[in-house]
Amino acid sequence: MKTQAEGSLNRTRRGPRYIRPEYIRTATLQSVLHQFGRSANDLGQADLLREYGERDTFVYYAGNLNLLARPTVSIVGTRQISAEGTRRAKKLATQLGEAGALVMSGLAKGVDTVAHTSAIAAGGSTAAVIGTPLDKAYPAENAELQVDIYSHHLLISPFNVGEQVYKSNFPARNKVMAVLSDATVIVEASDTSGTLHQAVECQRNNRWLFIMKSVVDDPTLTWPAKFLKHPKTRVLTDTNEILEAIAR
Repeated sequence: MKTQAEGSLNRTRRGPRYIRPEYIRTATLQSVLHQFGRSANDLGQADLLREYGERDTFVYYAGNLNLLARPTVSIVGTRQISAEGTRRAKKLATQLGEAGALVMSGLAKGVDTVAHTSAIAAGGSTAAVIGTPLDKAYPAENAELQVDIYSHHLLISPFNVGEQVYKSNFPARNKVMAVLSDATVIVEASDTSGTLHQAVECQRNNRWLFIMKSVVDDPTLTWPAKFLKHPKTRVLTDTNEILEAIAR
């Protein structure tokens, strides 16, 4: 039986045409982290690398890997983004892009799409860490955006061409995105959001985690309180707070 994700991927042929990258390169995640100063330096991050098995963890990429030398901030959150969430994500990605940071996200609907497109519109750089191999585009409507990202920015996947797509791919994608970033910002997320997988990985791997104040102040949400006790988790009120934290 096909998973929901597989079925959606099969429908991409009825959406915008996706042209896979001509050149797909491979590196170990460990070597990438070391190259850009984000090496495994604690037990939690080592555990992340071992969870993929005894072999090395590989990533597959197209585009400019050297963009990871910049301060890197992931902007993540719900696919069902509100109008206010859209405004906040756009402002944040724009300001980070203008400041020279690399805006990273997962190329999903909602927050991810706003983050990527806003960083590009601001003249900044973006990186997408996706939950499918690089020869597939998911969701279909982001096919052209995915081509733009690997052509002018950076596209990364922990899954090789030919690997099947399962729902479990996306939490695995979030682990890689968390560890490649200096900080992650959650714009909007429910108590059952898959985005929380990335929040957990930030704390496991000693990365900065920022939660927008509007999320923390939402009385219907219980998850923020579970994360705010961590010493590298902050309530976000201003973009400069991120830049100052990762500069230290």
